Amino acid sequence: MLSRVCTAALAASVWIGASFAMAGEPVSKAEADKLRAALEVGATGLKVGSVKTSEIPGLYEVQFINGPLIYSTTKGDFFIVGDIFGVGPTGYVNLAEKRRDGERVEQLAALDVDDMIVFSPGGEKRASVTVFTDVSCFYCQKLHKEVPELNKRGVEVRYLAYPRAGVGSEAYRQLASAWCADDKLATMTALKNRETVPENVCEGNPVADQYLLGQKMGVRGTPAIVTETGQMIPGYQSADDLMVTLGLN
Repeated sequence: MLSRVCTAALAASVWIGASFAMAGEPVSKAEADKLRAALEVGATGLKVGSVKTSEIPGLYEVQFINGPLIYSTTKGDFFIVGDIFGVGPTGYVNLAEKRRDGERVEQLAALDVDDMIVFSPGGEKRASVTVFTDVSCFYCQKLHKEVPELNKRGVEVRYLAYPRAGVGSEAYRQLASAWCADDKLATMTALKNRETVPENVCEGNPVADQYLLGQKMGVRGTPAIVTETGQMIPGYQSADDLMVTLGLN
């Protein structure tokens, strides 16, 4: 850990009032360089990616390239790990998560749908969800059994690969075999049904890149469902529950 770590109390989420400072604006190069000099402590290997204003005056939002999002003092001598919540008349709003939602929308928009394995409705498409999946994951297998019902209700399911054991693992090779198959949908279904599929790890498959993207987007387990608004739903939801989440029930 960095030497300039706050106490455990400061590591908790920060709660603020309903009047927010302008947030999400890049700071000057001089300010960003000052924070890099303070926060990039050699032993940690952490590198500052971006520095922006936050909702709280005197704190900058700092995203490490290979680490967490933190809120740092302008000098970089103290920081907080956690989310900032806004307190409004209707309740609490996780402002950090709302910003991450927007980032996820941008990240998914940059992907080529042809690099996904997509199960589309036969009729009108009402919504789509993007699911980071691992074929060896029990709840991924369970979610896949809900795909026909989701399709029936107009929800498109777009799969991205997330081998939990990492690149080069058996899970990676299974996922790559689905992405490299002539019939990707049938191969994915077979793997989710625990059927044996010939290994076929083709050159240029997108599994490693999708795994890295999942890490950047905050995936910590599978399935991880991302809605069109960028909301991440960690874990399994039935078709009925997911329709409620999507506001389509």
